[in-house]
Amino acid sequence: MDAPVLIVGAGPVGLALAAELARHGVRARIIDKLPAPSPYCRAIGVTPRSLELFEDMGVAREMIDAGLWIEGMRMLLPGQPPRDLRRDLSDLPYAALGVPQNETERVLTAHLAQFGVTPERGVTLLDLAESESGLKVVLEGPDGRETVFPRFVVGCDGAHSAVRKAVGIAFEGEAWPYDFMLGDVSIAWDVPRGLAVFAVHPMDDAPPDLFVAVPLPERGRYRVSAMAPAHLASPAGGGTGHGIQEDRAGAGLADLQAVADRLLPEPAPLSDMRWSSIFRISMRLAARYRAGAVFIAGDACHIHPPTGGQGMNTGVQDAYNLAWKLALVVKGAAEPGLLDSYEAERRPIAEAVIARTTEESLNFGKRGAGDRLADTQIRVTYRGGPLSPAAEGALCAGDRVPDVQGLRRHGLGFDVRLFDVLKGTGFVLLVPVRETTAAVEALAGDLHRRWPHQIRVVAVVSDGAPEDEPPGVEVLIDTTGAFGKAFGDAQAWLVRPDNYLGWSGPAADAATSVPHYLREAIGLI
Repeated sequence: MDAPVLIVGAGPVGLALAAELARHGVRARIIDKLPAPSPYCRAIGVTPRSLELFEDMGVAREMIDAGLWIEGMRMLLPGQPPRDLRRDLSDLPYAALGVPQNETERVLTAHLAQFGVTPERGVTLLDLAESESGLKVVLEGPDGRETVFPRFVVGCDGAHSAVRKAVGIAFEGEAWPYDFMLGDVSIAWDVPRGLAVFAVHPMDDAPPDLFVAVPLPERGRYRVSAMAPAHLASPAGGGTGHGIQEDRAGAGLADLQAVADRLLPEPAPLSDMRWSSIFRISMRLAARYRAGAVFIAGDACHIHPPTGGQGMNTGVQDAYNLAWKLALVVKGAAEPGLLDSYEAERRPIAEAVIARTTEESLNFGKRGAGDRLADTQIRVTYRGGPLSPAAEGALCAGDRVPDVQGLRRHGLGFDVRLFDVLKGTGFVLLVPVRETTAAVEALAGDLHRRWPHQIRVVAVVSDGAPEDEPPGVEVLIDTTGAFGKAFGDAQAWLVRPDNYLGWSGPAADAATSVPHYLREAIGLI
């Protein structure tokens, strides 16, 4: 029997989607046209928000072990002394991490294997059609052609997505008429480990002349990028392509060294180049994220300048948003209308990323350090979306759930984090309780009868309040008042499976409002 979901593309986005579907109880088939994973670093940055997702998935430690903390940047501007700009993210659960893309894919592939799922390599999508009877997909792989009939197809197959093209989704936007070059090299200089280097000569009406070196985990190694010289540029400029141009010769070490010599204030010999390429940049956004039972995610939906390392992270978060919704629908636990919220929530995020990275790239070096949280993706919100009723305030439905430390649970000899409590694949209702948990116990019983094992109920009491833990209710003690400060002491909060807030309201209203929200907004059956 065919898997209910076919994922096309086994990069970070496709792997994350397959793993999340498996964690939510749905087995997917994942294919990739390449015979083997790319051995090159390509994308590097992993944002603090993506690390929170990876923690929920169960691979944060492996990602951290494979990476290097990006501590900030050394900014080199003409006529100015070097400035080391360090970002203090100590108030967040995670800082910014650098992990070469091949390592990210290795970690996710190993994680996916624990669910018994392995990407099928060398398999190409030849045809995709949808009729009243469902999807029909023709594949070609090492064993020849086959026809499969999945219930859903998700294209995670990059900027030149065969899935997007097969269903006729427009990919609107423009390309920069410039070529860039990339290289994985060693650099001999005195830059502290973990600092990126941005040597920038701003231009008035053109992208800046720049030399960017992003540190890799191996000591002394960097992925460097710069404008390509005339002899490497394509005859027609950047064209309409995007990303690494694998059909063209890459830059030589001398090409990269020439830019370093021109822009760096001190000699910095480059050596041991392991790979290089020519790179093009486009700004494009898919007109739709869905055509019937076919979805697209990641670079198949959105491409933009690499400023801030937002691309792969935005794609992985597409997958994280889609997976729990798709799993509920496949399992028959939610109405298919839930899937409409995927595009409604994620497309505005990509639109904002494209606008911001384009503006930042054109103005790089002309402004100060900027907002320290701008590229963390911590502020990504679905406020005002179909699953987040309109609200106002510092924390609202649609926002990311903030972590809280210093919580205690009766019988445990150690503190717990809110993120630890939220781990799982269902909804979690957080209810502040001042005196008795009797009403919360009744609410938990009602929710369990309606939707068995779909909603967990957590009562949060102040330090010194009753510690009795009724059946079906987990009681947390807010020993430091941190939960009350972050969430308030009268509001109840329903946390979605992707750890965004779905509903909030007075705790006294939860017994009626939460079931209504789950039926009407989510479509739970």
